[in-house]
Amino acid sequence: MPIGMIPAGTGNGMVKSLLHAAGELCSASNAILTVIRGYKRSLDVATISQGKTRFFSVLMLAWGLIADIDIESEKYRWMGSARIDFYAVQRVFCLRHYNGRISFVPAPGFEDCGEPTSYHGESTSEESQTQELSLKTEHHEYLGSDVKLENMCWRTISGPFVSIWLHNVPWGGEDIMAAPNAKFSDGYLELIMLKDVPKLALLSLMSNMNDGSYIKSPHITYLKVKAFMLEPGARVDDPTKEGIIDSDGEVIARGNVTYTGDQKPLMSYNKLQITVDQGLATLFTPK
Repeated sequence: MPIGMIPAGTGNGMVKSLLHAAGELCSASNAILTVIRGYKRSLDVATISQGKTRFFSVLMLAWGLIADIDIESEKYRWMGSARIDFYAVQRVFCLRHYNGRISFVPAPGFEDCGEPTSYHGESTSEESQTQELSLKTEHHEYLGSDVKLENMCWRTISGPFVSIWLHNVPWGGEDIMAAPNAKFSDGYLELIMLKDVPKLALLSLMSNMNDGSYIKSPHITYLKVKAFMLEPGARVDDPTKEGIIDSDGEVIARGNVTYTGDQKPLMSYNKLQITVDQGLATLFTPK
């Protein structure tokens, strides 16, 4: 079933990505015309999993700086979209570093990033059998990719990290081109990693996010991945405080942090993995 989207939020990254690809301005009227025209395109869908818990993502996953800005700036929502820029400056001058580790299956051409490692998650073969039995006996819903992760070539990078950002489409917001090389249905996610950076250089880097040129910074590592695993840790400066894992603007995991929300997170602040289903969703597109 094709999905049509009308921009009515703070970021509107998905609608911006669709309209920008067709050379159109991001507006409600253009989005409505897109649905009326009825053209369609495929979209990759990421499955974020932790044990039996699943969260399906179409836009992004963030941990560290980007997640902190996105979620903790909610207290300034009365400022509108300016809350993001306002809180970003605060976070830059009080920069946090997080311990942790990431593992990933790189796309062709990115095999030199990180160090070789073996898959250290749950057995996907056993999991897929459990899912198949569950589908037959209980319900008929999609439970995520059954790709055999243990058979893939994994790489790993250890922290500390300033930010880990995974993106499915080019734009993270109407004025943030997060992943300029992203495609809607290539079967990969863009990984944007920031390990360490001087504060003034970070301010300069963030000022270049409106056109995607920030990825040329020597402080940014940018690559495509087919599968991903995040093992989040505590803050370097204060091990009693942890972080936030944010997907599509929702808090899916929250450690011991100052931010407190009304809703209980879907997952624990622990290891989680992400796989990508190529072209699983269908969107209305301008052309």
